[in-house]
Amino acid sequence: MPESLTLSSLILRWAAAALFGLCFAGLAFALFKAARARADVYSGSEAENMARQFEDIFLFVPPRRIAEIGWAIAAVLFAVVFFSLAGNFTSLNSVIAGLFFGMIAALPGLKSPHWLLAVLKSRRLRRFNLQLVDTLIGMSNALKAGFSITQAFESVVKEGENPIAQEFGLFLHQTRMGVSFSDALNNLEQRVGSEDMTLVAMSIETARRTGGNLTEIFEKIAHTIRERLRIENRIRTLTAQGRLQGLIVGAMPVIIGIAMTLVDPGTMLPFLRSTFGIAIMVAVVFLIAAGGFFIRKIISINV
Repeated sequence: MPESLTLSSLILRWAAAALFGLCFAGLAFALFKAARARADVYSGSEAENMARQFEDIFLFVPPRRIAEIGWAIAAVLFAVVFFSLAGNFTSLNSVIAGLFFGMIAALPGLKSPHWLLAVLKSRRLRRFNLQLVDTLIGMSNALKAGFSITQAFESVVKEGENPIAQEFGLFLHQTRMGVSFSDALNNLEQRVGSEDMTLVAMSIETARRTGGNLTEIFEKIAHTIRERLRIENRIRTLTAQGRLQGLIVGAMPVIIGIAMTLVDPGTMLPFLRSTFGIAIMVAVVFLIAAGGFFIRKIISINV
């Protein structure tokens, strides 16, 4: 009787282990399939969309190269975090922590092309708005000299600087290819994404339909933009301390953690590989993100 019970218990244990292994394998396969599908989307349509957005700012990068950059940065971040936490693979908790935080660290790497594009667009838009003030004054003087609005745009393309010369040059190219003036102007407004350019486009369209005085309109818009830029620069100066405090407060835990790991790895690495240490790091990441979000909201002032 005891032997039969022992045999049945062994069978039940093996069956439970087999069922658990089957479930784990199914879950792993589903996760792998989902990750593979997401990777195909990232390397395919998402990379092509990113390439088109780079083309909007006159940077022609192949979609394949964008995907390779994202995967390379993600792989480096994953490897650094994983091997820092996993160590010599002696502890299961350390391996799990390395995999978990490695995947979290790899996500910013995949998003790095998006962030780079956002930074480049922001810098380009700011240069465009700064150049637009002098451009409007120059176009106003050209109209006073008897030039047409198209000739005024041509003078900006010939004598202006990038990016405004590039955008106006593409606008003129579209009009010469058969696109109507209004549609080409609307394309220019949407491509640039500047509120100041939207105001200029609306003024040009209104003046073309009603016969308004564009020279005075351009001068008033240039004055308005100049004053707004002056106020924005003043606000940036006043909020510089808050932005610096946010950067320092957000970077201090990371810098201190790296420094302590380098100085005393025997104490820090076991802590980072423990369950309690993992929970502490998750809480720290959450609190830093929340603090950065609130500081950004406080110092963000729209003019």
